[in-house]
Amino acid sequence: MIRRTISLTALALTLPAAGAVANELNPDVSLTLDGYYKQNDTALSHRDQGFGLGHTELSLSSPIDDLFSGRLTAVFEEHDGASEVLVEEAYLQTNGLPAGLSVRAGRFLSQVGYLNGRHMHEDDFVERPAAYRALLGSHYYDTGLRVNALLPVPFFWQVGAEAFGGNELSEGDEDIGVYTVNTRVGGDLSISQSWQAGLSYLHNRQTRVESSETEDHHDDHHDDHDHSHGASYTGENLYIADVVWKWSPNGNNREQQVTLSAEYLYADDLNEFATSDDDHEGWYVSGVHQFSPQWSAGVRYGEVELSQAHGDHFHKQDLQETDVMLSWSRSHFSTVRLQYTHQSATGFSDADNTVAIQYVMSLGAHGAHGY
Repeated sequence: MIRRTISLTALALTLPAAGAVANELNPDVSLTLDGYYKQNDTALSHRDQGFGLGHTELSLSSPIDDLFSGRLTAVFEEHDGASEVLVEEAYLQTNGLPAGLSVRAGRFLSQVGYLNGRHMHEDDFVERPAAYRALLGSHYYDTGLRVNALLPVPFFWQVGAEAFGGNELSEGDEDIGVYTVNTRVGGDLSISQSWQAGLSYLHNRQTRVESSETEDHHDDHHDDHDHSHGASYTGENLYIADVVWKWSPNGNNREQQVTLSAEYLYADDLNEFATSDDDHEGWYVSGVHQFSPQWSAGVRYGEVELSQAHGDHFHKQDLQETDVMLSWSRSHFSTVRLQYTHQSATGFSDADNTVAIQYVMSLGAHGAHGY
């Protein structure tokens, strides 16, 4: 789904520049409304049954000067009948560094995998795949530092590294609890086709160890983290591979586009009691066809196999999930989506089938989405 960028002057900031000359900057302000109705509760879901407020975002972004820009994103959600307000992004970004370098500092979305670095309102389905919901809390964001380098080659090749506090993924005592490294390459196969592939690694230094005193042997895994930013299942090492292929006639994706994507996630070293047989593994494949400027249809299938910690041993869980969706976009700023989800599982008492209706509406400035 593609949205055009417009400029909305909502706030004027006057900052002192060198030589006591004031620079007037006009931040872009955007609001993305996400609401839904969901027929039934489902396994590993971050959306409750019934009417609910989804991932609603309020963002401000602006250049600061010729070297820096900044962004702030607040998220409003509902869960278990309670409203939440979270700071998802609050970062500074460098502009125009030499040698293809860029630096980001503050709170931001980690760029591991294909989906995680994208805002959730960019998605083609109501929720992220089950593997993302289990291993990344749908989307992992944290406070830290990122360094990227765009390499001087005749195709797209980016490498990057991040260091985070880590408490937004799992609790611990480390000052720097999470490190990531990643690379992605891509290019055009023809005027109508393009592709991208990526590899990511996340090292979690503060993987939790669950005490046998808390062992309850329930079917469902309950985590003490907030649903919006804590992963229910973690490991010391998380590996992600992703690939994306897109086609649009003569490169005109406003009229028609096909997107095929897939990701594989694997986590090991779950805690001090884990053996080589104890790990988390998940994957999904997705196909979306925008068959007219306003209509898209898609199907996604994914599986996740998990090892739920119970003291010094693990219980196995698995979930298979199929999503079928149809969406209508009146413009680049408004989407209404109908989705059917089928779940089959072992070890999840709340696995079920459901129908969901979602709207995603954007007001104000809205930058171009990633590839």
